[in-house]
Amino acid sequence: MFITDAIAQTTAAAGPAGLMGNLTSFLPIILMFVVLYFLMIRPQMKRQKEQKAMMDALGKGDEVVTAGGFLGRVTKVADGYVTLEIAAGTEIVVQKASVTTLLPKGTIKAL
Repeated sequence: MFITDAIAQTTAAAGPAGLMGNLTSFLPIILMFVVLYFLMIRPQMKRQKEQKAMMDALGKGDEVVTAGGFLGRVTKVADGYVTLEIAAGTEIVVQKASVTTLLPKGTIKAL
């Protein structure tokens, strides 16, 4: 197959404008990535940072909720684990990552 004269002339005439045309065709895709970053990726990174700061700040006496729904008071903190007192004389050991919420002091007594 040979290139017809009409196609060859339109391609040659496009020149630098053809490059600009390609850039404008990618503009919607680039804008979608920018919107995706600001609406999804950035807020998720912020939540992860807040969760990590909360886990690092856990200390003895804090009242927490775990991912499994247990409410308890922290009695011991280790590197990757936390010991919770969920009832008088009942303690469980959970991973730090399973602690989802830090409650205000006195919440457990109010329940």
